[in-house]
Amino acid sequence: MVAMSPELPDDSISLKEKLNLGFEILTDLDNVVAKSFGIVFSIGGELKKVYKGFGLDLERMHGSSVAELPVPATYVVDRDGTVILAHLDFDYTTRMEPEEVLEVL
Repeated sequence: MVAMSPELPDDSISLKEKLNLGFEILTDLDNVVAKSFGIVFSIGGELKKVYKGFGLDLERMHGSSVAELPVPATYVVDRDGTVILAHLDFDYTTRMEPEEVLEVL
């Protein structure tokens, strides 16, 4: 199991340590992998100001000149690279239940 984030490695390492995660967090610089899946959206205008108001400077956090985020997604990929389960939701608070993933595994 791995997680991917557009955050720079220093930020994602801190998150891994803070949450005591038992898996790696890989950095998807410039959302290259997320873009290949077609799941990236731009943050602009008022929403960008809201993010900065919460102390989230996406350009700094991602080492990028654009504010973009991937849609939260969960994928299960088999050994030959076939996606056998996919869950995407623009609402970042809605995530797939671990039990559902384990059933597929």
